[in-house]
Amino acid sequence: MTRPTPRRYLEEVIRVDHAGEYGAKRIYQGQLAVLRGTRHGPIIEHMQEQEQVHLDAFSRLIAERRVRPTALLPLWHVAGFALGAATAAMGYRAAMACTVAVEEAIDEHYQEQEATLGDDEKALKADIARFRAEELEHRDIGIENEAELTPAYRLLSAVIKAGCKVAIKVAEKV
Repeated sequence: MTRPTPRRYLEEVIRVDHAGEYGAKRIYQGQLAVLRGTRHGPIIEHMQEQEQVHLDAFSRLIAERRVRPTALLPLWHVAGFALGAATAAMGYRAAMACTVAVEEAIDEHYQEQEATLGDDEKALKADIARFRAEELEHRDIGIENEAELTPAYRLLSAVIKAGCKVAIKVAEKV
């Protein structure tokens, strides 16, 4: 497999991270559609607010760096909300299991980007490091809120992680 040029790699990073943060925001919106007004609503709102900050940063980079966003944003719009709402409808534990699975996949993804980006992209690398820390905070919140007690947790987690990994690969290119 050929490595992309530095410019192409940077475009892929910005495109996929923008798409991922958009999808994450939609997942939390779906969860809130079901769980708003419960004791878990404020927790989900906190995580959604952080995802919005991440999305705003990548939206700015899309414009500044003239990077084409993924053509799949309409799909992420529907799929993210549906995933959030469906897992929340299964109960707060399943919503938290979804959060844990997504954030673990994103952690691996951001970790790889941090290791690959060069010193010429210090600001972007620092943002990714900060966002990664917040994603890990979300994972920890999910675990603290009994994600692992979800019936069929391992299966649900594996399916969601696999979906995230496919979405990442597709969004880099499309």
